Amino acid sequence: MPMETSHSKLPPPPGLVASLMAGFDSVASHIAVILPPVLLDLFLWLGPHLRLKEFLQPFINRLPSLVSVFPSNFPDLATVQTAWTIIADKFNLFIILRTFPVGTTSLLSFKTSAQNPLGVPASLDAGPLISILGWALFLVFLGWIIGALYYYWISIVALKPEAPLLWKSMQQAVYLSLIWMGLMFFFGLPALLVVSILSAISPVLGQVVLFAGAMILIWLVMPIFFSTHGIFALQLNAFRAILNSLRIVRFTLPNTGLFLMTFLVLNQGLNFLWNTPPHDSWWTLVGIAGHAFVSTALLAASFVYYRDINAWLKAVFEQLQPQTTSAKA
Repeated sequence: MPMETSHSKLPPPPGLVASLMAGFDSVASHIAVILPPVLLDLFLWLGPHLRLKEFLQPFINRLPSLVSVFPSNFPDLATVQTAWTIIADKFNLFIILRTFPVGTTSLLSFKTSAQNPLGVPASLDAGPLISILGWALFLVFLGWIIGALYYYWISIVALKPEAPLLWKSMQQAVYLSLIWMGLMFFFGLPALLVVSILSAISPVLGQVVLFAGAMILIWLVMPIFFSTHGIFALQLNAFRAILNSLRIVRFTLPNTGLFLMTFLVLNQGLNFLWNTPPHDSWWTLVGIAGHAFVSTALLAASFVYYRDINAWLKAVFEQLQPQTTSAKA
């Protein structure tokens, strides 16, 4: 009976709606915080594109000779050549400025186009493979730095704490990103290889495995979703931030799972709306602005939720500790 009475006095966990409202209110009161995603999308949309044409064109030109060597693997040469030509003409290497897990949100990083309202964007070429790798490393680190400043700004707007040490936060954010990159390299590449082999055997089987892999990825990423928040909200180092995120999800899974699901549905669901206008229409500006506001507000809400769920866990453990001590006695 004492246990039931004590449990009934536990404070309620933070509310989903309250966290979302706090996040949206904080961004609406500090609207300038949406500038990083707006500027990034404007650059990807109206700015120059960094192409891979010099690197890919020799491969495209050799496709007919490859067909003669591997005829069964190239059933339709025209289709294959067209696909690779589109990649060479449209792929923009600047999209990797949108980095993970620390990075500026972007509407257009997964949707490249060869047209915008000003016409055909200026084109730069990344050059040979060694130059492409150099560009990629530079853009990734630049994306991490810009993303760290973006997260730093959001944490101050959402939580209104004393200004944390910017350099320390940026340093730990880069360490966290390197950890994520390592995990993706060691686990993501083998998984991608398996999906490619299965797709070659059976396209349907490949799609099924790809969908299953995406679900597993979401399940694996969810426990460390708040690792970035620990760096900017609590000034934790990268490893402690990951451990604290695991702790939060472990002890608050139903509540936190609902929050993360709502976060994902709102963010991805509204992206379909923001992507409705064609890239050669100025209405895309509305999508860019809407996406920047909503995605920034959701990130701010996640910071509010992270702060409140940490406080709630601390209060719960403080109330349960005397019970554990008395039970042992």
